[in-house]
Amino acid sequence: MAGLSLKCGDCGAHLRSVEEAQEHAELTSHSNFSESTEAVLNLVCGTCGKPCRSKTETDLHTKRTGHTDFVDRTEEEAKPIDLETPKAPAANSEEGGTSGSNEAQDMAVPEVDKKLLAELESMGFPTARATRALHYSGNTSLEAAVNWVVDHESDPDIDQMPMVPVNIKVEDAKPSLTPEEVKLKAQELRERARKKKEEEERRMEREREKERIRAGKELLEAKRIEEENERKRIVALRKAEKEEEKRAREKIRQRLEEDKAERRRKLGLPPEDPAASIKPATPTVHEKKSSLPVKPATKAERMRDCLRSLKQNHKDDDAKVKRAFQTLLTYVGNVAKNPDEEKFRKIRLNNPSFQERVGSLKGGIEFLELCGFEKIEGGEFLFLPRDKVDIAVLHSAGSELNSAIVNPFFGVL
Repeated sequence: MAGLSLKCGDCGAHLRSVEEAQEHAELTSHSNFSESTEAVLNLVCGTCGKPCRSKTETDLHTKRTGHTDFVDRTEEEAKPIDLETPKAPAANSEEGGTSGSNEAQDMAVPEVDKKLLAELESMGFPTARATRALHYSGNTSLEAAVNWVVDHESDPDIDQMPMVPVNIKVEDAKPSLTPEEVKLKAQELRERARKKKEEEERRMEREREKERIRAGKELLEAKRIEEENERKRIVALRKAEKEEEKRAREKIRQRLEEDKAERRRKLGLPPEDPAASIKPATPTVHEKKSSLPVKPATKAERMRDCLRSLKQNHKDDDAKVKRAFQTLLTYVGNVAKNPDEEKFRKIRLNNPSFQERVGSLKGGIEFLELCGFEKIEGGEFLFLPRDKVDIAVLHSAGSELNSAIVNPFFGVL
């Protein structure tokens, strides 16, 4: 099948002839052209008669004018393309007669009103643009030509010279305007074009503002949803933490009950009756006093009570309490490992480090006294005599300190 157009390989534009391809190359610097069997579209507006060569042009024309009825005359106007570059006119009549049948001569620049063309050129329009405007506006008036230029100023071929078949004639031109009228008309048309452009810019700005408002609302909604999800996650996490703390407290309570039962067993006491715990604390007249002997609290229990009292007295500063426990553990451990070293068995009470860590906390010095330390030299020192070092007591003290440090609920229940 013969080629019906030339296709630009750089931008995809379809061109009717070699001349159009040359003009396209000069305007765009594109040089990759190939023959195509696809004809150049010729969609004519059924309302105003404007020809459009692509779907993009019809969309732009519809957007500018509102015209939507187009007649497809592509097949009617499609002709095989001549790939030969047209030759210049022959010098003599014989050569001119032999070249008259060239297909390239079937297309020519349309004839337009010379006066209207001159007036458009005097207004600053290029010749090709003015010719195209007069041709496609019907070559009727200066106002119609200027309006056409305003509507098609973004067309890619706005500055290409139009080509029409030689058998198409332009209607007789109407009388032109006087220079003064041309000047006033040009000023009026420019002002109209400026207002139209400003109105379009204002419309686009309103559209952009609507888009910004919509995007802002979507962003706020997304942020609100994210905050709501984060709040639900925190609530669920706190609930899980409370459940875990509740289970830990229950385990500790059970362990304390077991320890209490074990102590009663070691003391030779009968198991505690659960129903007895709900009876009034004060005995009634008919109740008899227990005749079972009750042993005094052991030293380990007194140490535990001392540490519990220390923590409760300073419950607002967990770091200070933990440091005091660790310092006491160091003192007790040093004596247990080196009972013969006097420096580990003697503590100056007014030592700043000792006062900060242990001495200033209620219960610290009492715990050391339970371990065997005694105040000497008018209360200036705490001293543990060598003969009073009881390794079992020191081990018991270390065990109680370790329990107080490791157990997060020590002193709470």
